[in-house]
Amino acid sequence: MNEKAIPCTGRVLAALANCRFAVAIDGTTDHQVLARLCGRLVKNYITVVVGDDVELEVSPYDLTRGRITRRF
Repeated sequence: MNEKAIPCTGRVLAALANCRFAVAIDGTTDHQVLARLCGRLVKNYITVVVGDDVELEVSPYDLTRGRITRRF
């Protein structure tokens, strides 16, 4: 985990092009993040589909971008 990243959980709303996902953050009404998969998930062929609960890291510099680090 990156020291500056903000950890949070969410649910995948849509699968977009280039292995990107629209993720709704838990505990908020309308905040969405554009997230990509971390290298460990890609290397181990972990499949993320719409509706999955995921753990992600949100960038403190741009709160609309993040990285999916775990699928529940």
